[in-house]
Amino acid sequence: MVSKYRKQFNQEFSQEKYEQFKEILKQKSGVETSFRISESPMFLSNKFKDKLIGASESIIDQIKALSPETLQKAIPENCKVPNDTNQPHFFTIDFGICKSENGEIEPQLIELQAFPSLYAFQKIFEDTFCEVYPFLNEIKNKMPHEEFRNYVKELIVGNENPENVILLEIFPEKQKTLIDFILTEKLLGIKTVCLTKVKKQGRKLFYENDRKLVEIKRIYNRVIFDELDRIPDLKTEFDFREDVDVTWVTHPNWFFKISKFLLPMLKHQFVPKSYFLHEFPKSENLENFVLKPLFSFAGSGVNLDPTKEITDAIEDKENYILQRKVTYAPLFEDINGEFSKAEIRLLYIWRENDERPILLENLGRMTKAAMVNVDFNKKDAIWIGSSNAFFVEE
Repeated sequence: MVSKYRKQFNQEFSQEKYEQFKEILKQKSGVETSFRISESPMFLSNKFKDKLIGASESIIDQIKALSPETLQKAIPENCKVPNDTNQPHFFTIDFGICKSENGEIEPQLIELQAFPSLYAFQKIFEDTFCEVYPFLNEIKNKMPHEEFRNYVKELIVGNENPENVILLEIFPEKQKTLIDFILTEKLLGIKTVCLTKVKKQGRKLFYENDRKLVEIKRIYNRVIFDELDRIPDLKTEFDFREDVDVTWVTHPNWFFKISKFLLPMLKHQFVPKSYFLHEFPKSENLENFVLKPLFSFAGSGVNLDPTKEITDAIEDKENYILQRKVTYAPLFEDINGEFSKAEIRLLYIWRENDERPILLENLGRMTKAAMVNVDFNKKDAIWIGSSNAFFVEE
């Protein structure tokens, strides 16, 4: 989109630099990335950034205006966790990079969630792009690394000793986001603990470190309920729904409250019209919509071409939405003259006493496939996978 930087990057790019880029990430974390890293960042204009921020601010206003009772309806009865909070600690929002009917490049809302994304990884990711391609330093995120760390540490660790704060996940060593867990440990000095290793004594939780039990006072939660249900014979001492003496960062209820559940309620020129499946009007054409289960993750269960036979067969229609299709614009030219499409995720934090969240970073995902998700790309394509956006003057 911004020809000056795209041209310079493509001229400087080489396969050797791409391998160097991945090697630096491996050195910084100690592991290979389990998801595909795009060879290229995205260069987006500040004009486009203004559209992103404007849409996000409107969406935040609309969420703040919703009653707690409305938000509570999003939580399945079997997933409710005690000691809910007034607002989430994290807020992330995904926009497709699209083209309007009059040819304007514009964002279109795809999803939003109050669940942590790759905060630690994405900061290192951006820094690594700048190491391998030094000209990018002139357009990098203005927030210094120390300020970024302070924000994240205040949010996740708070006033506790890092020893009493854990990153909680289920079988973390098997997760694609392992590299982010490791970089979070390095950033904050906390441990990653598997849910199966958490010990419970009365209302208190513990984990084992150097053969001694350490009390858990804050949990940086990376466990998704949806995933637990798919693990057969899972044995744990601690059930999320129990009332225990810990502070959740962020509280598990918010995974449901800020989710696709909200899409039918939001209105903005950059928010595609959405309906709950059981409320889909006869005046609309099913061909123009994408079918999405409310609480799936990473694109699972999404149907790009739903039919009446498919939707009629769904029994729990209240747990699905139909979202109007948007057209991703192939804007990001690779070294072969082919073009990728992309999504951008804005990574906010929401401190407990703040009226509004703070934007810390962004995360890009590039593709040449029908779905913008790193799992849906052909193996031999380039300019696909996890990326990062730099914003510049046109």
